[in-house]
Amino acid sequence: MNQDQIRPMSRHVGSEVHGLRLASASDSDIAGIKHLLAERGLVVFRDQDLSEEDHIAFARRIGPIVVNNYFPANGGHPEIAEVRKSETQQVNIGGGWHTDHSYDQVPAMGSILVARELPPSGGDTLFASMAAAYDSLSDAFKATLETLRAVHTADHIYGPDGFLSNSDQGADLKGRDLKTRAVHPLVIRHPDTGQKLLYVNSGFTTHIEGWTRDESLSLLNYLFSVGMREEFQCRLQWAPGTVAMWDNRSTWHYALNDYHGHRRLMHRITIDGVPIH
Repeated sequence: MNQDQIRPMSRHVGSEVHGLRLASASDSDIAGIKHLLAERGLVVFRDQDLSEEDHIAFARRIGPIVVNNYFPANGGHPEIAEVRKSETQQVNIGGGWHTDHSYDQVPAMGSILVARELPPSGGDTLFASMAAAYDSLSDAFKATLETLRAVHTADHIYGPDGFLSNSDQGADLKGRDLKTRAVHPLVIRHPDTGQKLLYVNSGFTTHIEGWTRDESLSLLNYLFSVGMREEFQCRLQWAPGTVAMWDNRSTWHYALNDYHGHRRLMHRITIDGVPIH
């Protein structure tokens, strides 16, 4: 992989790599992909023809695979979670800004998503840079944030009373009885680059450790608004053969739900992470 193959998707996040076949990538290609992912947060490959076995084999070259506790598994391949919405469903998975697995004690490094079935239009995914969000803050505010930790959980999404569990996606989900709670710093360093990152998200961060929910909301809502600034984003338009990898520590993402009446099926493999601090 060389620099001529890489095109930035926006100023702060995302790069597309052209002319590389993931199923036959060399060891040096894999090393380059990992480096680019750490630097840009999102790496997109077009015109791939990955079988399910190829998807798993490529993922294992990136890192250990984590099996998702909630999403339906692909038949015959438990490593692959299906992110799907049928023609009759109104709710999609990931339809709000979030980062996957922040509710785990050791959050996942990232995910590798393969487009399998796409609507005729719509279904794009937005990504946002938490490095850019952090860098935009004042030095005094950064210093305050670095003294705080936040609580993350998925119970309000996937638990018995959770939003997705009680939506038209609920019948396909598993893990309703699981309990999740993790506490992470509001500001972390990327394990590979050392870059400081804002580490909260509106999907799974519920409150500041030691603060009430009401006390926490004003600060968290402000931080969410910073992360959502358009200048920190890029937009991924999916096409047949598109594969996307993202880093959960340094990005948020948002799956747009603008294709009612059409089916969308994505195959996701999640890659294990390391402790964050």
